[in-house]
Amino acid sequence: MVDQKTLAYINMYAVLGTLENLCELVPEASALLAGKKPISIGFDVKGGPSATLTFKNGKCRMEQGVKSCDIKLPFGSCEKFNGLIDGTVTPIPSKGFTHIGFLLKEFTSLTDILTRYMRPAPEALEDKDFFIASTSLMFYTISVAISQIANNDKVGRFTADHMVDGDVAFSIKGGPSATIRVNNHRLVTIKCAPASPRAVMEFSSIELARDLFDGKVNAVASIGAGTIEMKGMISMLDNLNRLLDRVALYLA
Repeated sequence: MVDQKTLAYINMYAVLGTLENLCELVPEASALLAGKKPISIGFDVKGGPSATLTFKNGKCRMEQGVKSCDIKLPFGSCEKFNGLIDGTVTPIPSKGFTHIGFLLKEFTSLTDILTRYMRPAPEALEDKDFFIASTSLMFYTISVAISQIANNDKVGRFTADHMVDGDVAFSIKGGPSATIRVNNHRLVTIKCAPASPRAVMEFSSIELARDLFDGKVNAVASIGAGTIEMKGMISMLDNLNRLLDRVALYLA
């Protein structure tokens, strides 16, 4: 069962948050922002998350809260915010009507590009650069979703309650890395490698990571074959695997 509040946190921080990485990895995305004045969009969800995306110098940055934003989009419930992500809800700004052009043009174009990379046509993946960027973006989305599930989903919270404090290095060999930080049974994802991890989970190649993300290969079998390296605090890794199983449910 998908919990709408958990899904809202995933859509905010894992999905919209991946716009940060999109602007870094895909020139087409950063080009949309070239020559534009800095602008920020705040998403305020009643009973759920709130965050601001700031677009500046071809880059994107997400921060929590909506205190300082040029455009503010309020949502009366987590369900309505989730509707924005699946395309069934059109929000009405409560602030920043003079910037509506950016919302309708550049921001919509950015999300369209993100969708194209996150749910690619099979033929698009035949291009090596597209394949690497698409898989890297999926990696960042999944790495952040892990923490949101641990903090908000009922089953995820139960799993997090059994995790000791420390950093897990979560990465693709030769590709993107993330830190899954556990502190007092709450998790946060940092989009860079940890200095001193207590545990490590690394996919041997970007091709393997893609097959895992697409459900074409089994994680347990890959661990047995040695194509997923796991070392360090085994209990942390066992629970991380349980959270990854929940990610598939929410991002399907």
